[in-house]
Amino acid sequence: MTDLLYSDEEEALRSAVRDLLADHCDAASVLARIESDTPHDRSLWKLLTESMGLAGLLVPESLGGQGATHREAAVVLEELGRAVAPVPYLTSAVVATEALLACEGAEAEKLLTELASGRTVAALAVGFAARPEGELGVVRQEGGALSGQVTAVADAAVADVLLVPADDGGLYAVAANAVTVTPQVSLDLTRPVATLTFDRAPARRLSNDAPAAVRRALRAGAGLLASEQLGVADWCLTETLRHLKERKQFNRVVGGFQALKHRLAQLWLEIVSLRAAARNAADALAGSGEDTDVAVAVAAAYAAPVAVHAAEEALQLHGGIGMTWEHPVHLHLKRAKADSIAYGTAGAHREALARLADLRPPL
Repeated sequence: MTDLLYSDEEEALRSAVRDLLADHCDAASVLARIESDTPHDRSLWKLLTESMGLAGLLVPESLGGQGATHREAAVVLEELGRAVAPVPYLTSAVVATEALLACEGAEAEKLLTELASGRTVAALAVGFAARPEGELGVVRQEGGALSGQVTAVADAAVADVLLVPADDGGLYAVAANAVTVTPQVSLDLTRPVATLTFDRAPARRLSNDAPAAVRRALRAGAGLLASEQLGVADWCLTETLRHLKERKQFNRVVGGFQALKHRLAQLWLEIVSLRAAARNAADALAGSGEDTDVAVAVAAAYAAPVAVHAAEEALQLHGGIGMTWEHPVHLHLKRAKADSIAYGTAGAHREALARLADLRPPL
């Protein structure tokens, strides 16, 4: 029987990551960073990867990684979601790493070792909204060089290496400095997106089956994104509850009003359900689930509406202060809204779930 409860080791990992983020990723520093020209926090990334080894959780020990599972990576993503940390963990340590794990050969192993160390950051060159079952926007391969354009690639601005699916079915590694990276306007300033323009960029072939590698990567991204959304939602509930216990109106604590209690209780129920779905997806990706595609589709379909609802409730129930730039609730709302289309919308995942369960629409 699958145990979805957090193990002692996972709780210890959570505590260590939360303590580090409390010291180095407070709301004021995140706000200051997104107002600058360098939204990614490279110093925090170095602490997470070189000091704690988190970039290599999914990488085998033989390649310099931790040899852990998606359950541990999910715990890390929960805490990064709570802090809306501006680091490329999901895109590099999960999605790009999963794509490389689907490849064979010395080149892929070398890249995995570099990613595990945290000194190299990779990004999969597909749009952030691409879903596992969707069509891939591929670039052209001509004589070992790539040409074309890919839009809305998350964390491309901080990547050292780009993993690019090409029209010949291959997956290629391209140095980021050989590509033109043009920032795009992004709702979530803590996870910027960019357009990549390839103009006969030199490329190294990693795999002959790019669709399989990309699908594996996006499936893991969609499944573990639910844990990040869980972290966002949990922070919103916790902070809103704290605020309502302190705020007074008509000489009464605001949290004592029955209507607000009902809203918070409903939100708590939704988040508890989200935790179960996210944990099930992480466990299935780790290998103990019987039907990983179903578990991922369920979590991805449920997570986005809950995270957005939690953030919207937090904004409203904080009153006037929730509308200010200085309060971090808008960071969580923007992360929740951006995540709601990442790796497929909730509707797209419900459609995938219907196909997997052979549920046909009425005629």
